[in-house]
Amino acid sequence: MKNHTTNRREFLKVAAILGASLSLGASPLLAADSKKQIMPMRTLGKGDYAFEVSALAFGLMGLNYHRSKVLSEKEAAEIVAKCVDYGIILFDTAQVYGPDSNEILTGKILKPYKDKVFVTTKFGFGANADILDSSPKRIREVCEQSLKRLNIEQIPLFYQHRFDPQTPIEEVAGTVKDLIKEGKVARFGVCELSAATIEKAHKICPITAVQSEYHLMWRNVEIELFPTLEKLGIGFVAYSPLARGYLSGKLRKNSDFDPKNDNRATFPRYQDDTMAANYKIVELLREFGKGKNPSAQNGNATPAQMAISYLLAKKPYVVPLFGTTNLTHLSENIESLQVQWHKKELKNFEAELAKIQILGDRYPPEQAKRVGR
Repeated sequence: MKNHTTNRREFLKVAAILGASLSLGASPLLAADSKKQIMPMRTLGKGDYAFEVSALAFGLMGLNYHRSKVLSEKEAAEIVAKCVDYGIILFDTAQVYGPDSNEILTGKILKPYKDKVFVTTKFGFGANADILDSSPKRIREVCEQSLKRLNIEQIPLFYQHRFDPQTPIEEVAGTVKDLIKEGKVARFGVCELSAATIEKAHKICPITAVQSEYHLMWRNVEIELFPTLEKLGIGFVAYSPLARGYLSGKLRKNSDFDPKNDNRATFPRYQDDTMAANYKIVELLREFGKGKNPSAQNGNATPAQMAISYLLAKKPYVVPLFGTTNLTHLSENIESLQVQWHKKELKNFEAELAKIQILGDRYPPEQAKRVGR
């Protein structure tokens, strides 16, 4: 791990100096000699388990799983190559995506950048998503298999994907702690847990980051988790920062989703009636985005850029984790780094946001039972 980090030290040294500017209302981050974006850095966790990463992270799941379109290996490679070019060094996958196939693809397309990036993954399921399994035996199986599929020697951050009611969280944390001692894992993370369960796990093995859903249509974590994370010094990786694409303003119909390869097709919030009713939030983002992107031809920030930049402005330990299969959308999301929020703007925006009632649950009933445990 030390060698891995040393290879990027000069880049990190420059980027880290700029990282705090996102939340301080500083000038947009542009390289001195061009219009190329400089990727700021953020730190997840603290002490021996601190993890310095790019302020934006890329979720690999949608490249071949659960997002309607399945990219070829060449197309997927082009996406991650552009991510690396933009300065993203934190990538995310999971054993259950496919299952296994997303890790296999990830191992292939990120191989050229092994010494430049980190790829995090997750355990917590059996052979497929129907079975929750965080038993010590299964955790070790997934660890060994993921190392091989990802073509890496150590998993930089190993998350429990979902709570397993059959395995006490203390036992889960203890198993990952042992894997850290063995050098197979560098850091421990959890997903979609309650604050109480996070505290129990953290006592056994320090948690570097919690990965949970967080966006303008689901802000519960601000009240339910952030106080605990701040008390314990744990970072937060926000998955679905665009509400699975909805906050981009580009999704209008349920028929846009392939029911064979897109979980949004069955989610309550992505049915035609709820998507139409919730569109007020996209209009609000568009209104507040006027004049907010100095790099845009019209000077305006898009709804997607406003949604991502909001998360960046809220807390310095939040890292938005987005995914896309489209190079244009990737560029658009990166430009969220150009958008600066000031305290008064945030307050005014949140006052208007509070007037909008969000319709539709974020998960179907069975999946909802697996989060916040």
